[in-house]
Amino acid sequence: MKLKPLEDRVIVKAVEEEEKTASGIVLPDTAKEKPMKGKVIAAGDGKWDEEGKNRIPMDLKVGDKVIYGKYSGTEYKTSDGDDVLILRASEVLAKVL
Repeated sequence: MKLKPLEDRVIVKAVEEEEKTASGIVLPDTAKEKPMKGKVIAAGDGKWDEEGKNRIPMDLKVGDKVIYGKYSGTEYKTSDGDDVLILRASEVLAKVL
């Protein structure tokens, strides 16, 4: 993938959820919820401070597993055919430890 997010943005690849319920019922595609978990595959350098002299470091880095809002960010299909999500760091709700 040849994408470099700018400023405080990250590129996230969604992690697929289980296709079965706890009781063993297989869910069809139409019944599945939109993913809300993913893995950061690229991160920007951080936002500039108010004076424009220093970058504010981000809390996220490549490899972090994150939870984000269901309808957050912008979906994008890469030239490799992968579906990714471009988010601002502020749209990420939590890191999964």
